[in-house]
Amino acid sequence: MIQGDRTTVPYTGADERTTLTAMLQFQRDTLALKCAGLTPEQLKERAVPPSGLSLLGLVRHAAEVERGWFRNVLAGERSSSPWTPPGSTDWADFEVEHADAEADFAVWRAECARSRAIVDAAGSLDATGTLEEETYSVRYVLAHMIEEYARHNGHADLLRERIDGSIGE
Repeated sequence: MIQGDRTTVPYTGADERTTLTAMLQFQRDTLALKCAGLTPEQLKERAVPPSGLSLLGLVRHAAEVERGWFRNVLAGERSSSPWTPPGSTDWADFEVEHADAEADFAVWRAECARSRAIVDAAGSLDATGTLEEETYSVRYVLAHMIEEYARHNGHADLLRERIDGSIGE
């Protein structure tokens, strides 16, 4: 059974920002927990054909969506993926054959820290950023990221069970 420490999400009495940021951190903690104790080779193990999904690919993807939504949309940066070659539109975050798991986890943790700092600096959940012609609020981005992680944590659950039989929240 997979167990571990994760952020506590308040059931009552918390404001919206506290609830949303705690729930997002809980989802981040869940992904880390799904990957805990595995070797780099296990983290790279693919699901079932034809899927190329792996736990390390999910971590890299999570780093990408953190970077995209928080840094590029909310902070107005124009940062690029460390995994996708310049000028390419391919999503290389799932290509993990030659990946360095430790380095990839460091990138993910750094992106999460940067995301938290951007949210902390936002004066309000109504603060906005833009992507192309669309405007997004901090509130929307937090809700979207909770959904993003929750969906992929379901994938991580199945991947981890396939790798070593571990199950759990």
